[in-house]
Amino acid sequence: MKRRSFLKASALTAAAAGISTQSSMAAITKAKSETEFYELRTYILKNQAQQKMVEDYFQNAAIPALNKLGCKHIGVFSELKPEGQTKIYALIPFDNLADFLAVQEKLNLDPAYLEKGAPYLTAPASEPAYERIESSLLKAFAHMPKMEVTKKGQRIFELRRYEHATESAGKKKLEMFNDAGEIDIFKKLGFAPVFFGETIIGDHRPNLIYMITFDDLDAKAAHWKAFGSDPEWKKVSSIPDYSDAKLVSHITSTLLQPTAASQI
Repeated sequence: MKRRSFLKASALTAAAAGISTQSSMAAITKAKSETEFYELRTYILKNQAQQKMVEDYFQNAAIPALNKLGCKHIGVFSELKPEGQTKIYALIPFDNLADFLAVQEKLNLDPAYLEKGAPYLTAPASEPAYERIESSLLKAFAHMPKMEVTKKGQRIFELRRYEHATESAGKKKLEMFNDAGEIDIFKKLGFAPVFFGETIIGDHRPNLIYMITFDDLDAKAAHWKAFGSDPEWKKVSSIPDYSDAKLVSHITSTLLQPTAASQI
């Protein structure tokens, strides 16, 4: 009887463990599906003809096709103050990593995309649509797992990249944004952030990238002034472990304006 009871108890324990494991896996899958991924492309161009070809490609072919595949709110931007020929920045959100991996194959099966995108997709080597594409894959922050679309109207965008000396410094800066309230401070002060993303694949790693918006350059200056004097920010930034000198080795700021194709 004791052996029979022991076997029964063991079976119940194993079953409970199996249910617990399945529940945990389901929770992980759900959590992953609630966290977006972003492809951030930078098109290096040599002239206005290439700029027009890339912008037309997104407006006429890429955005309609990507929208059909579930990629919404695609951003296409030019530089507000370019040094020479502007670069084009494209921000493409994906619900999950599987969608990102499958999208190109699905685009290649879309006849409307192939037809409307032909000038870009099949441009001759003597007259290419662009010089090069720099691309990064970003994972949305836990505290802002979905893109937030800005209000309509005239806006400028600031794309900021924070580079870190080490991976551990990068994780600490993520903690500062997610757990210590830095994202909440941005929102409270009206920066209207579009996304925050950790760079999983791309140049200058380890780094994080985020995008914020303003009505104009005067509003940008006023917002950053308010941020620097905000009591909550002063409290968070005064914590020794969160010192920028420890966590951020280089900051790149790029001012952008939406093109006619942009959905942001």
